[in-house]
Amino acid sequence: METAARFLIVAGLLLVLAGVLAYGFAKLGIGRLPGDLVWRRGRTTVYVPLASMLLLSVLLTLLLNLLVRR
Repeated sequence: METAARFLIVAGLLLVLAGVLAYGFAKLGIGRLPGDLVWRRGRTTVYVPLASMLLLSVLLTLLLNLLVRR
């Protein structure tokens, strides 16, 4: 039972961290970069954040490389 409790605590903390990061990225304008594609037709909107995904991928790659090399 302790293992399940620890898992739920860690999962909850990760969700809170993801929410804080998403809020911070929205304030910085990430998610609305010039390379992000938006199609609107009637009541349907399709959003493809290409530039945001590339930027996030590069940043996470650099961060993980720095952490792994230490």
